[in-house]
Amino acid sequence: MKKALGAALVLILAGSAAGQDREKKTYELLYEDVQLLKQQVQRLDKKLDGTVEDLRRIKDQLGDLQTLFKSLQTEQAKTSDGVRAVPAQYQALTERLGQIETLLIRMAEDVAALKSAPPAAADPEAQPPDEAPGKKPRDKEAPAKAKPDAAAGEPAAKPPVTNLSPMSVYDTAQADYSKSSYDLAIDGFTMYRESFPTSPQADNALYMIGECYYSQKKLQKSIDAMDDLIMTYPLSDKIEAAYLKKGYALAELKKKDEAVGVLKYLISRYPIAEEARQAQEKLRELQERS
Repeated sequence: MKKALGAALVLILAGSAAGQDREKKTYELLYEDVQLLKQQVQRLDKKLDGTVEDLRRIKDQLGDLQTLFKSLQTEQAKTSDGVRAVPAQYQALTERLGQIETLLIRMAEDVAALKSAPPAAADPEAQPPDEAPGKKPRDKEAPAKAKPDAAAGEPAAKPPVTNLSPMSVYDTAQADYSKSSYDLAIDGFTMYRESFPTSPQADNALYMIGECYYSQKKLQKSIDAMDDLIMTYPLSDKIEAAYLKKGYALAELKKKDEAVGVLKYLISRYPIAEEARQAQEKLRELQERS
């Protein structure tokens, strides 16, 4: 019995020891798993901290971009205000130059009128210098001495078509245009150009001839007049208006490509002119039609 009890006790102790070993191994495995989890959590914390730092830097950069964008908007607004102010300044300057030009035109036309006025007739009762007392009378049969200009073969100056003043002719033609009497206006402006070809308003008269033809829907004649102005008076203050009206006339003649070319040239050559803005509107209209 004692031996049997001893053997049983040994078996019990062995089993208990084996159970303790299993529990120990289970605990160790759990401990290792916990440590691994802690390490993973630490790594995740580090990644999270890095992500938070990245987000903070992105936020700072975004703030800088917003500040820069607001600054650009402010500068753009100032630039836009400046650009909008340019046409007004240009218009004021143009009006002032127009006033000065009007004065110069009146002075030039007065000079042109004096030059084109016929010489005063000689007094038939006045005694010629050669027949003054104490001098031998001139032989009336002798041929008159030729004038230097005729002897040199130079043509005599073309007499004016009218005896009216330049301003009167121009104002009359302008009044006819305002009353839609376009044929009379064309005759008046043509008379002005023929009578006073060197007048400062000769280019304006040619432009108004083109305007009259445009109002009559004689579009090709209007284009020809504007081309004549562009070729004859390249420095005229009506150049921009001539290009614009030519573009309009070409568009009405259904010559879209030619009209677009003329309008784009006007915009590129005279970008701050009021006619350039009108040309842009016409281009948009032509594009919407197509």
